[in-house]
Amino acid sequence: MVIKARTWLVAAAAVMASTAVAYSSEMAPQDVKIEDNMVSASLTGGAGDAAEGRKIFANRKLGNCLACHAVSDQSEQLFHGDVGPSLDGVADRWSPEELRAIVVNSKAVFTKDTIMPGFYSLDVGVHVRKDLVGKTILTAQQVEDVVAYLATLKE
Repeated sequence: MVIKARTWLVAAAAVMASTAVAYSSEMAPQDVKIEDNMVSASLTGGAGDAAEGRKIFANRKLGNCLACHAVSDQSEQLFHGDVGPSLDGVADRWSPEELRAIVVNSKAVFTKDTIMPGFYSLDVGVHVRKDLVGKTILTAQQVEDVVAYLATLKE
């Protein structure tokens, strides 16, 4: 019985340690560097999940990307916006590193006047709700998932 308890404790400690390592590899928003309009390294140290990114892209409470962008791959969704460019073929126009920079902080890539928000930036402007100060719109993993999805959108 004591051996089983020790084995369980060792296993639990290993899981906790691996979880801590996974979280510690996530890049904090203030540490993200956009150089030459690119963020070359994954924000999480790993690849994103394109299927999950597709869901985030369409989710009106997360990315809300469809409010501004149309994309044929999401034709089952209603009310595609036309404020931003169509994202059909976006993977042919931008590399994953460039897409990551745009999603992280489009204002640093385009201009400060772009309507597109920085989804992983703390520089969100003025008149921010107090409960949202210091928070990003998307998590690092969600950014990687959206980038993985966008990378599938080829002509």
